[in-house]
Amino acid sequence: MTEAVQTSSTFTPRVFSGIQPSGNLHLGNYLGALKRFVDMQNDDVQTLYCMVDMHAITVWQNPADLQKATRELCAGFIAAGLDPHKSILFNQSQVPEHAQLAWIFNCVARMGWMQRMTQWKDKSGKNAQNMSLGLFAYPALMAADILIYHATQVPVGEDQKQHLELTRDIAAKFNHDYGVDFFPITEPVIEGAATRVMSFRDGSKKMSKSDPSDASRINMTDDADTIAKKIRKAKTDPEGLPSEAKGLEDRPEARNLVNIYAALAEQSVDQVLADVGGKQFSEFKPVLADLAVTKLAPISTEMARLMQHQDEIDKILAHGAGQAREIAAPILKRTYEIVGMVGA
Repeated sequence: MTEAVQTSSTFTPRVFSGIQPSGNLHLGNYLGALKRFVDMQNDDVQTLYCMVDMHAITVWQNPADLQKATRELCAGFIAAGLDPHKSILFNQSQVPEHAQLAWIFNCVARMGWMQRMTQWKDKSGKNAQNMSLGLFAYPALMAADILIYHATQVPVGEDQKQHLELTRDIAAKFNHDYGVDFFPITEPVIEGAATRVMSFRDGSKKMSKSDPSDASRINMTDDADTIAKKIRKAKTDPEGLPSEAKGLEDRPEARNLVNIYAALAEQSVDQVLADVGGKQFSEFKPVLADLAVTKLAPISTEMARLMQHQDEIDKILAHGAGQAREIAAPILKRTYEIVGMVGA
């Protein structure tokens, strides 16, 4: 079956990305994702940003907590600078085309591909037989999230790069199997000084909402005093700051704080070190704390305000879902036709 369809080089540039609404949006989410979402929103390219609530339920969620977390994540998107008039904001479960295309991709992807996924290995460990099928198969749903919009670019953190590679493999296999050039080979966008923000307690571990120590992270709901306090108490080492990036090797805590400063200040690590090289952390931390408070405290305040108006959040999500379906529905219909489903 050969089809004369749009070639990869002529796909309309489109950006898609999503975050799980699992609560406790933190600095790593902001620097690794939200800040870049906002930047790409202003690049004159269509942008879709999703609260991936279907991914969230691959592990059990308290229903009331999931609803709250979905609205809070949307509030975080908006407070960080995403404009519903510029970007399409929606929650995944309200666009059924995601799940419908995911089933097609479940039939394209191979078991061996899924078993190689590092996150599956990490999360299942020795307990794989008791994990949900959804947790195992969710990279195919992630591929559907992206390709249902023919997204050409996806801003992701380093930890999702493998899943993007799987998305590309699924697109390539589908195109090959059906003799078409229908799905784009999506490009990951991994850039910036802080694509992987580490814990304030242990620079070898990623900043995470699941860390039992609240001091290990800055939550996007933290107020100014809490933000400053956590930075002052962040783990460091006794050496002064180097004058070039090479000097941060084997110094994970120092590298983490410098990376955070660079990302917040929109500078390169080398630019930061040119200014602060030779200083002790007793001098650098107050400067970092002031910058973090300036950048993050307004987001926290706006999130709190938005959460007092949840009906407005729900309207934004519903409107965004309608916009998303206008793009997704014809792509799913064409996919069904290519596969040979009668009545598509």
